[in-house]
Amino acid sequence: MSVSIGDVRSAHERIAPHIHRTPVQASQQLDEIVGCRLLFKCENLQKAGAFKSRGAVNAVFSLSETSAKNGVATHSSGNHGAALARAAQLRGINAYIVIPSDTKQVKKAAILAYGASIIECEPTLDAREVALEQAVRDTGAHFVHPYDDDLVIAGQGTAALELLAQTGGLDSLLVPVGGGGLVAGSAIAAHPMTRVYAAEPEMADDAYRSFKTGELVTSHTPRTICDGLQTTIGARNFAIMQDKVSDILLVSEQEVIDAMYLLWTRLKQVVEPSSAVTLAAVIRNQKLFAGQKVGVILTGGNVDPNDLPFT
Repeated sequence: MSVSIGDVRSAHERIAPHIHRTPVQASQQLDEIVGCRLLFKCENLQKAGAFKSRGAVNAVFSLSETSAKNGVATHSSGNHGAALARAAQLRGINAYIVIPSDTKQVKKAAILAYGASIIECEPTLDAREVALEQAVRDTGAHFVHPYDDDLVIAGQGTAALELLAQTGGLDSLLVPVGGGGLVAGSAIAAHPMTRVYAAEPEMADDAYRSFKTGELVTSHTPRTICDGLQTTIGARNFAIMQDKVSDILLVSEQEVIDAMYLLWTRLKQVVEPSSAVTLAAVIRNQKLFAGQKVGVILTGGNVDPNDLPFT
């Protein structure tokens, strides 16, 4: 493996001055609904509103002065872009963020608030990659991949590292999967004492199909409310998942909406749909987790309150 538990621990030391050690919350009502003990790692309360700050800060503050001098660039559906923009601002360098034209306004505003330059493109992965390549050529910026990067993976894994320390250990851990950086980092942090499950929308099931067939799906057309999970899984992350993840659990769009509503009303946490796939997966698979102590990572809270799916 290109990323070790030592890398995750080093990342945690590096990023500690620049991130929140987010709280863990529980709800007796939710425990009764699912029949297990749920412990929620609230990365929706993280700097820039999502776990992505961990990987972005680790990547940016690991760059040499030479690599960092022309700034950093990436493509993003929103949260990684805001996180990288913030990390660049902290280090005093420029950031160039390629985003799809249909990016949620609340996420676009966050990127701009951290002083980054935005480059819009068509809402396809191919268009994002083409625009990113052009931006790097034009600026000389260092590309920080949103998920398929060793430093990003190690940084994302610090959320699980903290959660395990805060809870005294877990039987199972559920993590949303989009590009797979958080799942890969979490699996490295948790292995071998905790079973790690990835949760994914049925309408964006490339990771599930890759995991079940052993063949990496590199192109698909997701149609899910979970805008943060629309990317294809990274090759590094796929290899780690094959080795350390127990299974990938699918959920429907309605199950995501219902879980999001429960998190808002029972846990009183503002989360985006991409965060809710984990609770949705527990609800759908209650027999699998019955009686267990289960960690759930709530990945982000960057959602427009005027555009909620359950109102």
